[in-house]
Amino acid sequence: MTAATKNAFATALLAWFDRHGRHDLPWQHPRDAYRVWLSEVMLQQTQVTTVIPYFQRFIDKLPTLRALAAADEDTVLALWSGLGYYRRARFLHRAAQLCVEQHGGELPRDVGALTALPGIGRSTAGAILAQAHGLRFPILDGNVKRVLTRYHGIHGHPGQSAVEKVLWQHADEHTPTKRVADYTQAIMDLGATACVRSRPLCDSCPLAGGCVAHRDGLTAQLPSAKPGKAIPTRATVMLVLRDANKRILLERRGPQGVWSGLWSLPEASDHDDAWRAAQQLARIDDAQALTAFTHVFSHYRLQIEPLLFDDATAHRAIADNPSLRWCDTGEIAALGLPAPVRSLLQSL
Repeated sequence: MTAATKNAFATALLAWFDRHGRHDLPWQHPRDAYRVWLSEVMLQQTQVTTVIPYFQRFIDKLPTLRALAAADEDTVLALWSGLGYYRRARFLHRAAQLCVEQHGGELPRDVGALTALPGIGRSTAGAILAQAHGLRFPILDGNVKRVLTRYHGIHGHPGQSAVEKVLWQHADEHTPTKRVADYTQAIMDLGATACVRSRPLCDSCPLAGGCVAHRDGLTAQLPSAKPGKAIPTRATVMLVLRDANKRILLERRGPQGVWSGLWSLPEASDHDDAWRAAQQLARIDDAQALTAFTHVFSHYRLQIEPLLFDDATAHRAIADNPSLRWCDTGEIAALGLPAPVRSLLQSL
């Protein structure tokens, strides 16, 4: 690739960004390292329109890195509740604590020190350094992968190491030395608004003239799909134990597995197991089957059958178990709950 081609790519993209890019995102004003970092983590596998209200709520409650580091985990998970992929929130929290312990309460400007923090990979580090400090570092998130894959006509799933290596090379080649922050936002915006997954808006794309996929009619085939495999289905029974004061019994999940560390509903493998578990947790008389539903994870589907045990009476032993607690509506709102569990409880 010639220097002129590289410069033409960035020049055309920046000109497009000045007219059509997104300039009013909440993390752009001010565009400091903490806000850029928070937005980048939230935007992993999540669209901008979904992230904006979560970002605003999070930043209102925890406006600085030091505030995040000082917060307890329940507060962080409650603010994250609904975004999914909760490991992101835990890594964010731990990384903030490490910044206080090791970097004077700031995100380091060194890329090696940044990527040493939990949850910060090469692309997130590049986004922080480019957008907050104007330093020349490339990024390679999902939107950028799609733009570069189509522009250069690269076949093979972008998640494969060999393909990703080539994409990183192109990402670095195209990153300019000036207006790096704007360029970084521009290429993400192009992927999010024009070079979208299906039916890309090639007629309004500033890069269409040099795009291999557009030239060869390959926009529907690129990026190449991930090799498919069957998604298994699992089933669980969730116990909704509600006492006379309308409090719900919640259980904190263990450190391993899905929803680790979140407050959720006790679970059982089937109806008989559910009755046995409920009787160990409270004195109960009857159960009502609520509407079953399915929650889809990235790697499996979970069929959830809720059983409501109303007017349950708490066993005293629960008070001695820190992983079990009866919560009213206000207390539930302040805890980190999986989105389907929160929706289920709100429907009662």
